[in-house]
Amino acid sequence: MPVFERPPLETLTPVRERWTPIYLEHGRLEVDDSSVKWIGADRTVFRLPVVSLSVLMLGPGTTVTHAAMKACAECNTPVCWIGAEGMRFYAFGVAPTHDNERARRQAELAASPAKRDTVARRMFGMRFAGEDVSGVAIKELRGMEGRRVKALYANLGVRHGVTWKGRNYNPDNWDLADNINRAVSTANAALYALTTAVVCSLGYLPALGFIHTASTLPFVFDMADIYKPETTLVAAFETIGLKPDATSDDVITRLKFHIEDRRLLQRMPKDIETLLEGI
Repeated sequence: MPVFERPPLETLTPVRERWTPIYLEHGRLEVDDSSVKWIGADRTVFRLPVVSLSVLMLGPGTTVTHAAMKACAECNTPVCWIGAEGMRFYAFGVAPTHDNERARRQAELAASPAKRDTVARRMFGMRFAGEDVSGVAIKELRGMEGRRVKALYANLGVRHGVTWKGRNYNPDNWDLADNINRAVSTANAALYALTTAVVCSLGYLPALGFIHTASTLPFVFDMADIYKPETTLVAAFETIGLKPDATSDDVITRLKFHIEDRRLLQRMPKDIETLLEGI
């Protein structure tokens, strides 16, 4: 087996100081000459400084050797298996730190009703920017959020000339939904994938939410809902407004623009830290 020399624990770069995530597709990740190397289908070859990366995102057409995964694990570098351009999430491997401090902190907050409500109220506060929600009951905030989103859908429909009849789709029968509902669902699924990759790569637990509790990804839904108005919803309505018969690829292309324009990958880790700190 190729040899990758395990770096001393004290020399590993802290997660907060690591480089941006790297996305790879159509190629092979292996260990060669005591380093992790990427060999692309286009014959591109380069070494990866895995000890300095925040996460490796492996897209379609990628293979990875046992030695390469072992090297990533020893460098505390998370690896995610995702869809094209990072817009789907399939699996996750390798813990990003040598401790579980973030997971334990999240679990502590989620286990306490009072602390859980505090985090939930902070999340609602990010949705209602400029409003004081400190004295508003969580149940009332849920109602306010529902009315806000309903009004947002209507406003986006008017702004982009898209007929909006309400959020109505059946995941088991996709063809029953109209074009705008399919576009919203496509964009939301992509945002969930990206959010899951961020949450996992930081060492948090997707299953422990504060507003959402059902399913296996409530914390992902908690975070993604904060960014939908400026990313997925805008992308969906813009796309259908310009091209009523737009495909999923058209929606994803527009969504990618908004995610990059709003610097979501840079903001989300900081927002999570702010939401969970000092409680």
